[in-house]
Amino acid sequence: DCRRAADLLSAAGGAGNVLADKAYDTDAVLAGVAAIGAQAVIPSKKNRLLQRVIDRNLYRDRNKVERFFSRLKQFRRLATRYDKTASSFLGMVHFVSALWWLR
Repeated sequence: DCRRAADLLSAAGGAGNVLADKAYDTDAVLAGVAAIGAQAVIPSKKNRLLQRVIDRNLYRDRNKVERFFSRLKQFRRLATRYDKTASSFLGMVHFVSALWWLR
Protein backbone atom coordinates (compact mmCIF):
# COMPACT_ATOMS: atom_id res chain seq x y z
CA ASP A 1 0.00 0.00 0.00
CA CYS A 2 2.82 2.42 0.73
CA ARG A 3 3.95 2.20 -2.89
CA ARG A 4 0.65 3.68 -4.08
CA ALA A 5 0.49 6.29 -1.32
CA ALA A 6 2.53 8.80 -3.35
CA ASP A 7 -0.08 8.73 -6.13
CA LEU A 8 -2.90 9.27 -3.66
CA LEU A 9 -1.08 12.08 -1.90
CA SER A 10 -0.43 13.93 -5.15
CA ALA A 11 -4.17 13.85 -5.84
CA ALA A 12 -4.97 15.16 -2.33
CA GLY A 13 -3.44 18.58 -2.93
CA GLY A 14 -5.50 20.70 -0.53
CA ALA A 15 -5.68 18.30 2.40
CA GLY A 16 -5.02 19.78 5.81
CA ASN A 17 -4.41 16.45 7.55
CA VAL A 18 -3.51 13.00 6.34
CA LEU A 19 -4.79 10.22 8.61
CA ALA A 20 -3.32 6.75 8.29
CA ASP A 21 -2.36 3.79 10.43
CA LYS A 22 1.11 2.67 11.48
CA ALA A 23 1.70 0.80 8.25
CA TYR A 24 2.13 4.15 6.49
CA ASP A 25 4.83 5.37 8.88
CA THR A 26 7.60 5.47 6.30
CA ASP A 27 9.94 8.29 5.42
CA ALA A 28 8.63 8.38 1.85
CA VAL A 29 5.00 8.79 2.92
CA LEU A 30 5.90 11.42 5.51
CA ALA A 31 7.88 13.34 2.89
CA GLY A 32 4.90 13.15 0.52
CA VAL A 33 2.59 14.51 3.20
CA ALA A 34 5.01 17.36 3.88
CA ALA A 35 5.25 18.06 0.13
CA ILE A 36 1.53 18.77 -0.13
CA GLY A 37 1.66 20.95 2.97
CA ALA A 38 -0.44 18.72 5.19
CA GLN A 39 -0.01 17.47 8.72
CA ALA A 40 0.69 13.76 9.11
CA VAL A 41 -1.56 12.12 11.70
CA ILE A 42 0.19 8.77 11.53
CA PRO A 43 1.33 7.03 14.71
CA SER A 44 4.99 6.10 14.83
CA LYS A 45 6.07 2.50 14.68
CA LYS A 46 7.70 1.17 17.83
CA ASN A 47 11.05 0.72 16.11
CA ARG A 48 11.29 4.38 15.03
CA LEU A 49 13.93 6.23 17.03
CA LEU A 50 12.06 9.53 17.09
CA GLN A 51 8.46 9.00 18.13
CA ARG A 52 6.16 11.69 16.69
CA VAL A 53 3.38 13.23 18.75
CA ILE A 54 0.00 13.07 17.02
CA ASP A 55 -3.43 14.46 17.76
CA ARG A 56 -5.23 11.43 19.25
CA ASN A 57 -8.70 12.94 18.83
CA LEU A 58 -8.10 13.47 15.14
CA TYR A 59 -6.65 9.96 14.80
CA ARG A 60 -9.83 8.49 16.30
CA ASP A 61 -11.79 9.98 13.41
CA ARG A 62 -9.91 7.63 11.07
CA ASN A 63 -11.66 4.73 12.79
CA LYS A 64 -15.05 6.31 12.14
CA VAL A 65 -14.26 6.53 8.43
CA GLU A 66 -13.12 2.90 8.34
CA ARG A 67 -16.30 1.76 10.09
CA PHE A 68 -18.38 3.73 7.59
CA PHE A 69 -16.71 2.00 4.63
CA SER A 70 -17.20 -1.34 6.37
CA ARG A 71 -20.92 -0.61 6.62
CA LEU A 72 -21.05 0.33 2.95
CA LYS A 73 -19.51 -3.02 2.04
CA GLN A 74 -22.40 -4.83 3.71
CA PHE A 75 -24.46 -3.97 0.65
CA ARG A 76 -23.61 -6.54 -1.97
CA ARG A 77 -24.23 -4.14 -4.83
CA LEU A 78 -21.50 -1.83 -3.53
CA ALA A 79 -19.06 -4.51 -2.41
CA THR A 80 -19.04 -6.26 -5.79
CA ARG A 81 -19.51 -3.06 -7.81
CA TYR A 82 -22.42 -4.14 -9.98
CA ASP A 83 -22.95 -0.64 -11.38
CA LYS A 84 -21.31 -0.10 -14.73
CA THR A 85 -20.88 3.66 -14.56
CA ALA A 86 -19.20 5.77 -11.93
CA SER A 87 -22.21 8.06 -11.61
CA SER A 88 -24.62 5.21 -10.83
CA PHE A 89 -22.13 3.75 -8.33
CA LEU A 90 -21.82 7.15 -6.65
CA GLY A 91 -25.59 7.45 -6.58
CA MET A 92 -25.82 4.12 -4.78
CA VAL A 93 -23.16 5.23 -2.30
CA HIS A 94 -25.23 8.34 -1.58
CA PHE A 95 -28.38 6.28 -1.21
CA VAL A 96 -26.83 3.77 1.19
CA SER A 97 -25.19 6.60 3.14
CA ALA A 98 -28.58 8.24 3.57
CA LEU A 99 -30.04 4.94 4.77
CA TRP A 100 -27.32 4.59 7.40
CA TRP A 101 -27.74 8.21 8.44
CA LEU A 102 -31.47 7.77 8.96
CA ARG A 103 -31.06 4.74 11.22
